[in-house]
Amino acid sequence: MFERVGAIVARYEELNRLLSTPEVASDPNLLRTYGQEQAELESIVQVYRQHVAAEEALQDAHALLSEESDADMRTMIEEEIASTEQLLETTSAELQKLLLPRDPRDSKNVIVEIRAGAGGDEAGLFAADLYRMYTMYAARHGWKTNILSANETGIGGFKEVIFEVKGRDAYSHLKFESGVHRVQRVPVTETSGRIHTSTATVAVLPEADELDVQINDDDLRIDIFRAGGHGGQGVNTTDSAVRITHLPTGLIVQCQNERSQLQNKARAMEVLRARLYDLEHNALFGERDQERRSQVGSGERSEKIRTYNFPQNRVTDHRLGYSSYQLESILAGEIDEFIEQLATQEQTRLLAQVG
Repeated sequence: MFERVGAIVARYEELNRLLSTPEVASDPNLLRTYGQEQAELESIVQVYRQHVAAEEALQDAHALLSEESDADMRTMIEEEIASTEQLLETTSAELQKLLLPRDPRDSKNVIVEIRAGAGGDEAGLFAADLYRMYTMYAARHGWKTNILSANETGIGGFKEVIFEVKGRDAYSHLKFESGVHRVQRVPVTETSGRIHTSTATVAVLPEADELDVQINDDDLRIDIFRAGGHGGQGVNTTDSAVRITHLPTGLIVQCQNERSQLQNKARAMEVLRARLYDLEHNALFGERDQERRSQVGSGERSEKIRTYNFPQNRVTDHRLGYSSYQLESILAGEIDEFIEQLATQEQTRLLAQVG
């Protein structure tokens, strides 16, 4: 491990030297490229330097202990040795985590697709709850959200809503949200007070640009039609809605939320590109991703990654076997406790594979 770290430190120092040269300083592209690479290595270098400093302090402490005869001083030195050894364990474990291969998609923006599953109108209302939860979570992190496509139920719910989240490392946080989410509560339309169970599926896709996925125009069928909204809302008087079919895969994307045909086509292409990027990545790294992607499932009640139980004020993540009794806060976007634990679980699994 420390051989790899040594090479990283050497590269970091070389980048420091390069960034101070006139040739790089006068070239914006090189300056950006080297600056980004240096920023990616910085956390490893900082932890490594902490580790080296702790090793030197431990050697000095042992040398003092061998020369010290005073009982009180020996006790103080032994306490220092114990705390330094603990620091060495901590920095060593942190270096192991930092050296794990980073998912190249982690830094990307994301496209989130939420669809109502089993449960009728109540499932649509729950899909809207999840949409609000993620937009509030994004706002807490200073990220921006924008709806790309929405199919409303007319009572405040969504049959389907697709939106983008733009922000630093958005995919690394939200990728754990893919799967079937289940809600248990008494619907507002239920007169007998009976608890209903409904579901919604969430798919989180890394945003892809034209360099990530190249799409041949001949592979597309583009249909233009008149946009319409529930109850007469949002109905356009021109044919501006766009449906794009990717013929080789059969993927279909539809967008009608924007006012112009050109904007709707651009939005639909964003979603299509993200779905194709996801398919391509899963084909290359299918075994690693299959475990998570298979959880998206069909939306049946029996398939779930998380349950939101209103009568018990409980949210349970079934992958963690962990429950929180702060349902209202979680639906207000406070989901970091789940995401952090899932990230730790993923790191543990990867470390076990490396070991």
